[in-house]
Amino acid sequence: MHRLQIGIVAGEPSGDYLGAGLIDGLRAFDPDIEVTGIGGARMTAAGCRNLFPMDKLSIMGLVEVIRHYRELSGVRDRLTRFFLEDPPDVFIGIDAPDFNLELECRLRAHGIRTVHYVSPQVWAWREYRLRKITRAVDLMLVLFPFEEDYYRRRGIRVSHVGHPLAAQIPMRPNVEAARGRLGCPPSGTLIALLPGSRRLELQRMAPPFLQTAAILHKQHPDLRFATSLLDDSAIGQMQEIRISLALEDLPLTLVKGRAHDVLEAADLALLTSGTVTLECLLYKKPMVVAYRLHWLSFHVIRTLVNTRFVALPNILAGEGLVPEFLQGDCRPDRLAEALRHWLTDTDAVNNLREKFSAMHSQLLPEEGNPAAKAVLKLLGMAT
Repeated sequence: MHRLQIGIVAGEPSGDYLGAGLIDGLRAFDPDIEVTGIGGARMTAAGCRNLFPMDKLSIMGLVEVIRHYRELSGVRDRLTRFFLEDPPDVFIGIDAPDFNLELECRLRAHGIRTVHYVSPQVWAWREYRLRKITRAVDLMLVLFPFEEDYYRRRGIRVSHVGHPLAAQIPMRPNVEAARGRLGCPPSGTLIALLPGSRRLELQRMAPPFLQTAAILHKQHPDLRFATSLLDDSAIGQMQEIRISLALEDLPLTLVKGRAHDVLEAADLALLTSGTVTLECLLYKKPMVVAYRLHWLSFHVIRTLVNTRFVALPNILAGEGLVPEFLQGDCRPDRLAEALRHWLTDTDAVNNLREKFSAMHSQLLPEEGNPAAKAVLKLLGMAT
């Protein structure tokens, strides 16, 4: 019997999480499948054999990608050669569209079936990428309900699989239990500070986040803060920034790889824009969203955007449910003011949580593992 061979590439922690769940679903069908490509710790634990470390692809922003172009291009060329020499039954690119779509184009042109898991936000910006998607993918797996109709109307094979995080995160968060896991006091107000996972993100976002916390703590000495960072290197970087700002006395609980515990334990959150804003929505926490890019990246990207919002809760709702502060607006005084609103307006908090609960229900995947089922259906192994 032919052993199913899967090629797969994820470029960041959120993709690693999705990839691990997908591999688990495929292994439930065939425990002997071979999975090879690029993944993080979760995908490795699920049985992915890594050809390169995932952090090679964890680069954000136009200028940053240009700076690392030769290295990224070299990795993609080597992956192309590897998969063409030993073709998998299907190649699955998870997110990382600037890297994966080109790789998918090359492999599909040689007859390898391709799946892209997590739609690029073409409905929000860079819609011209639809032409490349049409060439690159046999199947697009989308997380949000509205995306299925978007692709179907454009003649691209698509399957809405729901968001695995919506199934993992409880409808009713257990704040007391999460605080116990973190060693935080069971009472009192706790604010999550999640400035990002990449080194450049921390360099840009940790200082204003810590300064915002300092402003709030000076006004409300009973406040406590918690942050989760990806690894020991990021923790070291955060500590260096904290010392440079003379904020060693800030009551901050710092943990590694436990962002969900931090969000569940918190009363509200200050976040860098990205998947974490969706996680915060699912935990029903009021939030303030901020982001800074290299100035050139920001100005180029701004010309390509056709949506009013950057935070996923606002995009999904089609309205500004949570405040966003980008570039020059990402100032500690403004962030602190926005967080104070959630600290003081109980009605606004309750209304937001009701909306988040309804959105959570809409994002729940069907029973089983719909992403794995969709891949197997493409391969003619499921109905």
